[in-house]
Amino acid sequence: MPEHPLQIVPSNPKDPPPNPTSLDLGVRLRELRTERGWSLDEAAERIGLSRSSLYKIEKGKMSPTFEALRKLSEGFGLDLQHLLGAPSGPHATARRAITRKGSKPRYTSDHYYYRPLAEELAHKAMLPFELIVRARSLDDFEDWDRHDTEDFCHVLSGTMTLYTEFYEPVTLNTGDSIYYDGRMGHACVSAGDEDAVVLWVSSR
Repeated sequence: MPEHPLQIVPSNPKDPPPNPTSLDLGVRLRELRTERGWSLDEAAERIGLSRSSLYKIEKGKMSPTFEALRKLSEGFGLDLQHLLGAPSGPHATARRAITRKGSKPRYTSDHYYYRPLAEELAHKAMLPFELIVRARSLDDFEDWDRHDTEDFCHVLSGTMTLYTEFYEPVTLNTGDSIYYDGRMGHACVSAGDEDAVVLWVSSR
């Protein structure tokens, strides 16, 4: 029977893994740990290895057992093939990040509250935020906002008006979205009594 295109096929733990050098694996582990923003102690706790063992594997001073490779694979959320070396071609990197509802805004400006999404991932291709719009008038801004990116905004709740230097103001309600060049002067204001909440994604 052919496999369903969306079928998840788990790795067979009895399959022998490739035989990478300790040095190559150490570099790979440090890259994965850096991407996730994990300290050595945090990574050791998440993976289930001692700090000393993880340190020696990263430094190429110890070759991991198959059981250690299994723990590393599960700890980083990768199958052994992807753990032991990035495959050639356009394969998935298996990176993911979850931001829970209860996390609080981390950054504040005169006009916005910012809550970073997928904050633990380094070197992202895009920067997603939940933006709470505090400003109520274009007069609240001393100058346009500008940045060397392209931006996408999707209104999650409330009503937002986007002012730009080349277009007439546009009002966006819940469920509306807009894509625009962030190098163009712009400013966002809430158009109602409640602060508008916006999913804002910026290119890098």
